[in-house]
Amino acid sequence: MTPEFDRGPDGRPSDIESGGGVPRWLASSLNHCTNCGGALRFGEVPGEHRHRLACVDCGHIAYVNPRLVVTAFPVTDTGDLILLRRGIEPGLGLWAQPGGFLEVDETVHQAAIRETWEETGLVVEPGEIIGLYTRLEAAVVTIAFEARIVGGTAAPTPEALEIAAFPPDAIPWPELAFKTTAWALRDWLGGHHPDLTTPEPIAGY
Repeated sequence: MTPEFDRGPDGRPSDIESGGGVPRWLASSLNHCTNCGGALRFGEVPGEHRHRLACVDCGHIAYVNPRLVVTAFPVTDTGDLILLRRGIEPGLGLWAQPGGFLEVDETVHQAAIRETWEETGLVVEPGEIIGLYTRLEAAVVTIAFEARIVGGTAAPTPEALEIAAFPPDAIPWPELAFKTTAWALRDWLGGHHPDLTTPEPIAGY
């Protein structure tokens, strides 16, 4: 039996317990072996400490790992935070930081710059890592950078209905799209504006 370990601060945005295995919504899309095309079965596998998806024909194990989401919080020269109003689901119409999935051929640093530029038109220089946040519900780990704006012009895009700068004391907490956004903002404010009171980050996906 696998022992339980401390979840750590990165597990704060997740409402479900660890140790549940592959989420059902994800497992339902994994039906065939990438090695031989045979059927996958979920269950005990010799030498493994937990149940796995494995091919009934060749024994190949289909390891299922979370995806990495890279995000950035651009900060203006006056200390305001740039957020975008999402133009796509999930969180359509709600506020979040620019970000997206890491490509297989780029670094997290590059991804933070690319995603911010694609979604806002701003060019940033990623700085300190605000935090890492695990969302078991979505099978993702989100990394959040603080970023300095070094170029570009903010403009709406298909992924951003609106781009706005928020003073630290005017963050639209009830309208945040993601719990990871709320936790990252809370952590950033704790390091830069510890005098500000922040709500318990319960809103968002």
